[in-house]
Amino acid sequence: MVSDFRKKKYSYVFTVFFDTNKSGTIDKKDFDLAKEQIAKLRGWKSGEPTYKILEDTLNQLWEGLQGADANKDGEVSVDEWVGVWDSYAKNPSGAPEWQSLYARFVFQLEDGSNDGSIDGEEFSTVLASFGGDKAEAVEAFKKLAGGKSSISWAEFEKLFIEYFTAEDASAPGNFLFGKTSY
Repeated sequence: MVSDFRKKKYSYVFTVFFDTNKSGTIDKKDFDLAKEQIAKLRGWKSGEPTYKILEDTLNQLWEGLQGADANKDGEVSVDEWVGVWDSYAKNPSGAPEWQSLYARFVFQLEDGSNDGSIDGEEFSTVLASFGGDKAEAVEAFKKLAGGKSSISWAEFEKLFIEYFTAEDASAPGNFLFGKTSY
């Protein structure tokens, strides 16, 4: 059984970062809207190589996420979403490829300078572009980074796993998506 704490975290990611059209479910349209939102944030235009990489990555994520669609209705509900992340929490090393791709995608999206690390401004800018509170994201980054000015991919990868597995509300990974409390 998923704890209330983890369910709140999973639902937050579902609502803020995946259900972009706010329909209450995740479907292909959400990924198309996310593509446009991310392209606008980064200044990427259709036909450019970076836009094509974005499009291909989001298509791979959508294809992988369809495995969570237990009733095969073409949409992923909150309950289906929570179930897939609960399975992840039980065995992160055995996760489907799309979940690892998602971790890498988030890191690369937040690493706007493409220098191999995420700083507080990059972090808060991306999270605010998805509707998160920028000031809260700045505070979350401080907790996430433990006083350092940036987070490397190796650190991010561990924090990602911690976000989806931790029950301890003070664990640094819980701040990965810009929230300071759940």
